[in-house]
Amino acid sequence: MTIAHLSDIHFGRISHEHIVEDLVRDVNTHSVDLVAVSGDLTQRARSSEFEAAASMLAAFETSVLVVPGNHDVYPWWHPIARLRYPLRRYREHISDDLSPQFHKDSVAVLGINSAHGWTIKGGRIDEEALTAIARYFDTCEDTFNVLVVHHHLTKLRTLLRRHDIVQYAQEALDVAVESGVDLILCGHLHISHIEPVEVVPGERRLLVVSAGTATSSRGRGSNRKTNFYNLISIEDDAVVIRERRYSPGERQFRTHATTEFEREAGADAEPTGNENPREASE
Repeated sequence: MTIAHLSDIHFGRISHEHIVEDLVRDVNTHSVDLVAVSGDLTQRARSSEFEAAASMLAAFETSVLVVPGNHDVYPWWHPIARLRYPLRRYREHISDDLSPQFHKDSVAVLGINSAHGWTIKGGRIDEEALTAIARYFDTCEDTFNVLVVHHHLTKLRTLLRRHDIVQYAQEALDVAVESGVDLILCGHLHISHIEPVEVVPGERRLLVVSAGTATSSRGRGSNRKTNFYNLISIEDDAVVIRERRYSPGERQFRTHATTEFEREAGADAEPTGNENPREASE
């Protein structure tokens, strides 16, 4: 099974004139089973931005699973809307389902919401999301389990700078581990980064894949002014992640680096291509 992992689209701050159509074309030329979008479809949660995002999602020729990000919440200058119904426009234009599911063959995918009006940019995992993780993966037997969320549940230690993690991250991580989650897809940092997280030393490992900004001008750190998305192949004995980087002059996404992990817990990565640590910017 192959997942196209996109994040931080940010309609309203698109980096290049044709990048959205080039992204859609590149995804559609691969044998993708699912497009997973880990939040921040918009820059200011405007209706016009959501309409553009909905149009992009409809152009993918496969199943799509989407979760909101903190930029998809009403901004602070709409305080009542932000606090009372923060994701109203997301629900109207994108989806009313904040715990979307996808199951094909031996792969189970669940999205959860971490974007709330009472937080600023770091997000929060609430009881509803924790319950969704436990209930969904409890029904999945002998599957490779994938969790999609905008914010991060754990620190990525190989990044050169500190980054924030979501409120109640440890509670969410504990539930994910107990529920057998193998792979977490997230965004928010605007940096393309892959890291195995050893949650039980020598026994239990999670793969955390953070996508860079797919289409916006808001890349950070070493990914400033660059755009990335991930192609993730889940095979019988391995997980292969290809980071696809955009070349504006060629109007093409090309594989920038490939990282492969054995499916067994505790196995080491075997990265190829650019092996330099990537920075997180506040």
